[in-house]
Amino acid sequence: MSESHTPGGSARLNTGVAHNARVWNYWIGGKDNYEVDAQVGEHVAGMFPIIREIARADRWFLGRAVRFLAEERGVRQFLDIGTGLPTADNTHQIAQRIAPDARIVYVDNDPIVLAHARTLLTGTHEGVTDYIDADVHDPDAILERASGTLDFTKPVAVMMLGILNFVLDAEKAREIVRKVMAAMPAGSFLVLTHPTFDDDLGGAGQIPAMKFWNENATPPITARSGEDIAAFFDGLDLLEPGLVSCSQWRAEPGSPAVVPQFGAVAVKP
Repeated sequence: MSESHTPGGSARLNTGVAHNARVWNYWIGGKDNYEVDAQVGEHVAGMFPIIREIARADRWFLGRAVRFLAEERGVRQFLDIGTGLPTADNTHQIAQRIAPDARIVYVDNDPIVLAHARTLLTGTHEGVTDYIDADVHDPDAILERASGTLDFTKPVAVMMLGILNFVLDAEKAREIVRKVMAAMPAGSFLVLTHPTFDDDLGGAGQIPAMKFWNENATPPITARSGEDIAAFFDGLDLLEPGLVSCSQWRAEPGSPAVVPQFGAVAVKP
C-alpha cells in the first residue's frame, strides 16, 4: 500500500474507518493510529505478511534517495507530495542535515497529517520547511502554492512515494506526473515508489489484500505492472540502477529482501 494518502480536499477526521496514513504508521511501529487501523492493519498483514517489510523498505528508500540527491547531486529543493504521518528522519531532516539551507515543501490533505504539521515544520534556521494542504489530484493547486516557497527556476526533487497508487485511473496518474514535471526546470528529479502485482517481485498477494483494503478502509488503492510504473518516467532519464524493487535501489550489501514495491529516481534532461 502506501504511506501517503490522497483524495479530495481536506477530509474530516473519521476514526471509525481505517485510513491509510494511520495504518501505514501502525505497520512501521508508530503510535499515531486507532484501534480500527490496527485491526485492518493486522488483517492485511495476515493476508500479505510482507506488507510490513514494504512499509519499512519504502521508508528506507526515501532516506537513501534524499541523501543521494542532497549529497551527490547538490539538490537544495524538495517537493514531497503525499507526506504521510511524520516519523523519524523525514525529508527535511535528512536534507537539512546535509544542507542546512535546503527548502522543503510537504503536500498532504489528510486531517491527522495536518494535525502533525507542526512537527514537520521544525526545520533549520537557514532553510525553509513548509506544508501545504492540497490533493495529488489537483497538481495545479500544488504547483501554485509550492511556488511561494520553492524557486522553480532551480532544480527541484519531486518526491512521489506511494501516492500515485491512490490515483486509480492510470492516464490521470500519468497526467499528474507530466504536469508537475513540466513545471520543473532541467536538472530536476522525480523520486517515485509504487506497489506492483508483478510476480517477479512477489506481488501477486497484493491483489486480494488490496481488495480487502478497498472494502474496509480508505482511500481506495491500486497496484500496477512494472511496465505501467515505468511509464511515469517517460521523457526523463532513469538513474542507475533504474526501476527496481525499492529495497534494492542503491542499497547496502545485506539489504532487505526484494519487496513488491518499485522505486526509482530519474532526472529531467
